[in-house]
Amino acid sequence: MALGLTYATSHTLVRVRLAAFRHALKDQNRLTWIVGGGLVGLALAGGLIWAAGKGDLDVLVVGLGVWMLGWVIGPMFAGGGDETLKPEYFSMQPLSPRTLSAGLLTAALAGVAPVISLLALLSLVVVGTQLSIAATLIALPAVVLQLLCFVLASRLAVAVYGVLLQVRSGAVIAALVNAFILAFTAQGWALIVAFVSTDVQGTVAKAARIAPSGWGLVAVEAAGRGDWLRALGALVGLVLFAALMFAVWSALLVRRTTATRIGRKPRRPLSATGPGSAAGAKELRSWTRDLLYGHRAVFAISYGLFFCLMPLAIGWAAMLPWAGPAAVVMAGSMSSNLYGSDGTALWTTLMIPGSARPDVRARQRAFLLVFGPPTLLITLLLTWWSGYASAWPLVLSVLPALLGGAAGLVVACSVYAAVPTTDAHKRSGNPLNSGENEGETMGIVYLMLVLVALTGGPALVAALAWSWWGVPIGVLSGVLAWWYFGRLAARRLDRRGPELLTLLRHGRSVIGEIKRSNLEKLPRWRRTTAGFCLGFGAIPLFPQAVVPAIFLLTGNDDTKSWFLALYVDKPWQWVVVAAMAALGLAMYTYGGLTYLRAKPVPDGSVAVAAE
Repeated sequence: MALGLTYATSHTLVRVRLAAFRHALKDQNRLTWIVGGGLVGLALAGGLIWAAGKGDLDVLVVGLGVWMLGWVIGPMFAGGGDETLKPEYFSMQPLSPRTLSAGLLTAALAGVAPVISLLALLSLVVVGTQLSIAATLIALPAVVLQLLCFVLASRLAVAVYGVLLQVRSGAVIAALVNAFILAFTAQGWALIVAFVSTDVQGTVAKAARIAPSGWGLVAVEAAGRGDWLRALGALVGLVLFAALMFAVWSALLVRRTTATRIGRKPRRPLSATGPGSAAGAKELRSWTRDLLYGHRAVFAISYGLFFCLMPLAIGWAAMLPWAGPAAVVMAGSMSSNLYGSDGTALWTTLMIPGSARPDVRARQRAFLLVFGPPTLLITLLLTWWSGYASAWPLVLSVLPALLGGAAGLVVACSVYAAVPTTDAHKRSGNPLNSGENEGETMGIVYLMLVLVALTGGPALVAALAWSWWGVPIGVLSGVLAWWYFGRLAARRLDRRGPELLTLLRHGRSVIGEIKRSNLEKLPRWRRTTAGFCLGFGAIPLFPQAVVPAIFLLTGNDDTKSWFLALYVDKPWQWVVVAAMAALGLAMYTYGGLTYLRAKPVPDGSVAVAAE
């Protein structure tokens, strides 16, 4: 009876999942991302099969470990993974936790990522065919069990992450892990260079065989040698590991769908003498009490530290003074949707006449109080530690400019380009999922990375030209950016506050009448090109322009790595840097303008916005 119910539940959820997937393919933006991600995945899967065909098993086992790591950390940077079928939808159904978990797991296997992972795991079959028939037979169940472990590890990671974000210490730990992973994607080359230059490859391969991601290959290798005890032991280990993850995931699903918040201590009431101080106290409490706010703050500061500390692996300390500015840039991008994060709670501000300006200024002050002291301390300590005396005027000029620019842009961006997200009181058990606008949110984040960085440009140029005279210029530009962008945001909020509230309440599909984006009317090639530019514009702008420029300015151009400008003759190095910077900015400009010009208009009069 229980088995029949589990089968029926799984069958139904798979059908729902496939129907939702077919519906998603009608959205050209999602289709573009699915196709692009699928092609990248196929290329990586082909690389694993190629390594298996060559017999390079050390590379294969490390690749499988990285693949499983991608399953674990990928959802953390993609809105909590696929939440098409939320467990909360079935909380009122007479289903046991294991039945629901089995159905959700089966449905999770019906997707593009599991299919591509299955193709990648066929590399185990390739290895088996090279060894013996017995090894080939062992490879078949190993592939299935390994895929099951991949998907379960992903689901369990999201569930554990959700639990961590519900307690303050857990949110801090999650932020540190995420910051390290994202910094590694940008600066991991330094760790890789340090790794390649040492004799630890064999040690890493051995560690990858010990990890669960390598147990399938261990079973195939053991079967090829005739070591059946080891082969069967590896397969049994995969079964037990999958069963353990399934049991823990089921328990966390119960917690997610039934947990209640009780026993909270009463909060001390706000004490303020005016509208400005009241709004400031409210905003500071948001940063200290809302765990997602705190998570973003810790993430931004940790990212700046990891980003600039990783080059120490190759003995290069010139990035250390820039940890503070890097943290400010990341903080600005992570805070680009402040009013969107408020959701419908914005009405409490709009109901008070004349509250727009005090609220905007309070958010700016809170941003400076949260990020100003720690980034200044980090900058002073790491600049002193680096020993680069020439970096002092540069970082002390850029830091105040970036702080003021970020404090101004975060409010302006969140008022002019707010993205509707899930209200705080409606957040599901997966805090990573912020609604149906994850792609739009990421686009704003990428855009803010560039805009905040550009606010430090004048101060940097002044510091390079006039040394310490850049400091007052940086302070002045920061104050002007703080004042001007804050003024724009306050005026916009005062005049268009009701429209903003309607947007946050209903989303972009309902504003007065039902609306839809003109983006759908653009040619597919233009939408695809815009998405590509926004997704990959960072490559020419930061690794190929900003980082080589810092290398050349500090005289540390010995580590060439993959920086194109460092491979050409000296007269042409700055030409390449400028060309790469122009290319990156042009890509962001094209992609951003394409999306911004495709403004939503009432349905029935949808026409491409005039260019």
